[in-house]
Amino acid sequence: MPTRLVHLIVDANDPAGLARFWAAALGWVIADETADEVDIWPTGYQYPDPSAVPLVFVPVPEPKTGKDRVHLDLATTSAAHQAELVSRLVDLGATPADVGQGDVPWVVLADPEGNELCVLEPRDLYLDTGPVAAILTDCADPAALARFWVDAAGWQVRYAEDDIVGLRSPVSTGPYLEFVRVPDRKQVKNRIHPDVAPYSGDDAGAEVARLRSQGAAPADVGQRGDESWTVLADPEGNEFCVLSPR
Repeated sequence: MPTRLVHLIVDANDPAGLARFWAAALGWVIADETADEVDIWPTGYQYPDPSAVPLVFVPVPEPKTGKDRVHLDLATTSAAHQAELVSRLVDLGATPADVGQGDVPWVVLADPEGNELCVLEPRDLYLDTGPVAAILTDCADPAALARFWVDAAGWQVRYAEDDIVGLRSPVSTGPYLEFVRVPDRKQVKNRIHPDVAPYSGDDAGAEVARLRSQGAAPADVGQRGDESWTVLADPEGNEFCVLSPR
């Protein structure tokens, strides 16, 4: 069986603090907290399940530089809900952000460590996603990168336009995984990256080899080499990890 998307890793200078912000923002709970990571997901969630993509905050020493190439879009159900959510996020520590968006119906904010996020205006597409409408990745070729992530995440193409392609889990639940065309190229290590895992009983090494045959390449993010996971980069250089089977 293929790999599947199991969670997002978020680099943080203060993992516990950033996790508290995002748990409050999404209405999620802190599921686990250690010195190495803090995990959040919805109340009652059974990991791993595509109904949500948990966030895992890990400590890093370096501050954020430049615009994130991976960010979250948050769903709303009405204009009043959008305004309420923006106000609540600002109260929690978010700040307005300018990424060149101009006059758009969504609101761009940054979390307390500067990671951009968008609070979307109501859209029918995202009515059943939960609080996270989509996980967006900037890229040069949305169609090509989406084809890779169909294999890596185990999700399916749900819509495709010239400048954006959206994937969703095979059971049509949870957020979308979207690839959006941008003119700039990746410059630094992504502070948010997906982790994928083989299914229980499958061979992680075989899955790494399969993903490399699809265009992934080894990536060095400072790992020691004795980790239980393998760090790769997708065809546009975005880091991700292949974890042990689960």
